[in-house]
Amino acid sequence: MAKITGEMRQQLADAIVPYQTQIDGLLEKEKTLVKLIKSDHAGEAYKKLQLAEDMIFVATLYMAENSLSLKILETKHTDALNESRKTLYRAIIYLEDIVTNFVDISYSELFSNWEKISNTPVSKRYLLVRKLGLAIKLLKDAFGENSKWKWSFVELEGRFTTVAKNLIDMKKGSKDYFEPNSDDYETTVLYIRMLQRLLDASANGYRDKYELSTRRIDDMRDAIKFLLARHKLCLAIGDKNNAEEIKKKAIIWKDKMDADQKSGLSS
Repeated sequence: MAKITGEMRQQLADAIVPYQTQIDGLLEKEKTLVKLIKSDHAGEAYKKLQLAEDMIFVATLYMAENSLSLKILETKHTDALNESRKTLYRAIIYLEDIVTNFVDISYSELFSNWEKISNTPVSKRYLLVRKLGLAIKLLKDAFGENSKWKWSFVELEGRFTTVAKNLIDMKKGSKDYFEPNSDDYETTVLYIRMLQRLLDASANGYRDKYELSTRRIDDMRDAIKFLLARHKLCLAIGDKNNAEEIKKKAIIWKDKMDADQKSGLSS
């Protein structure tokens, strides 16, 4: 890597101005909207959907600043990447405010949450979730495989998986999934396939985190929760064979967790 000169730093500072201007504008908009929500709760859930979308965009702008740093200085813009990570958490928190942060919640318990965003079509929810998932993947790649945040991404991805699962109205989705004539059939099928992958990935992510890093029992419990959420999704779409296999897997994982706890291998 070439020596970083004052001229190169100035070049970077000038290059990121348009991106930082957009970021500052969106963060100011966020403050205004949050203040409005506190004084007027009408349409609060829809406002938080918009805030989540704005924060995803802000996170990508921070990543663009990092890309410029790599191009001009040939080094990462760590501050920008950290701000991007914090901003993606904010996006997730806004979605958690709407549909909870409980991965093991029953679909019936989410009926009232879905009502709050009933005018938001499944296509828009699917697009929002895909944007958020892509932003998380890009940020993870930007930090790199050996980042100190490696295992914290398991939590970030887990929380993302949870809101992605809870955002889809499965009261409607479990019907549209089997109705090719429904306008929402294709999107619902794609959404549910995506959720299957996400739930599997989060279950395995927490299992790996437990086995390879923390040995904390909470991480293994979370892994099992994601498996059980996958089980519920299988039942919702009538996939009894996979549901039974996943249930058996969850039992094996729980037995392993209990054995580790008894032998003192977990904390």
